[in-house]
Amino acid sequence: MGPEDSRKGLTPGAFEVRALGFIALGIVMLGILYCLPPIPQPLSYHLFADDRTMLGVPNFLNVVSNIPFFVVGVLGLWLLLRKDVVGPDRPVLEAAERWPYLAFFAGVLLTAFGSTYYHLAPDNDRLVWDRLPITVAFMGFFAGMIGERMSVRAGAWLLGPLLWLGFVSVLSWHLGERRGAGDLRLCGFVQFYPMLTIPVLIWKFPARYTHAGYVFVALGWYVLAKVLEIHYVDHAFYSAGQLVSGHTLKHLTAAAGAFWIFLMVKYRRPAAPAG
Repeated sequence: MGPEDSRKGLTPGAFEVRALGFIALGIVMLGILYCLPPIPQPLSYHLFADDRTMLGVPNFLNVVSNIPFFVVGVLGLWLLLRKDVVGPDRPVLEAAERWPYLAFFAGVLLTAFGSTYYHLAPDNDRLVWDRLPITVAFMGFFAGMIGERMSVRAGAWLLGPLLWLGFVSVLSWHLGERRGAGDLRLCGFVQFYPMLTIPVLIWKFPARYTHAGYVFVALGWYVLAKVLEIHYVDHAFYSAGQLVSGHTLKHLTAAAGAFWIFLMVKYRRPAAPAG
């Protein structure tokens, strides 16, 4: 099964039309986003509901709830670095397909450290170290889905530019905040565009592997995590019984989403050829 097998089942020219439409959608969405005024980082974002110190660790539950990111990251890297993961009837048909998911799980692993560092003393300067590994994970996953649905070559080639875009989005926001002109628009695009368009990729392009439905479970966990991150929801959960906050649950649900990506990669096998 070669790199262009994602084209099977499409009429002549249909693959190119859909790929160009996919690119055009991204350009249009980015253009619309930059018609909006700049979006600075509200300082209230750092005022999490649960700031309890336990065992000498400030913001204890928001810190230790990053452990699942470490576990999932290690599991994913261990799986993909095994020699027997590549080959016919294996989770990875071509070695080049490993790189996007290696980036994804490396980002998940580093998120455990970056988020821990941030939550020990939340502020804008520390938040950059939380967001950088998250963008690595997002861009790695996006490149992996492009490789599976459009072409392996495209996914591998786009991994570098997508990672660069992720780094630029965070660093430009961070440097802007230091000048008093922070702008989260590009960060928002980097996080939300892949999550909105991956279902379109799945709908419009045939699957290269089985277990594609796991992606929707992962996206569901991600959506729930973004809801739990909302300032009001964070405080509402904590005020209900002062046991756990929405932000702590956000870490756990986001890690659950990453775990489903691990399960997808672990159990998937080459899909039967179309037709």
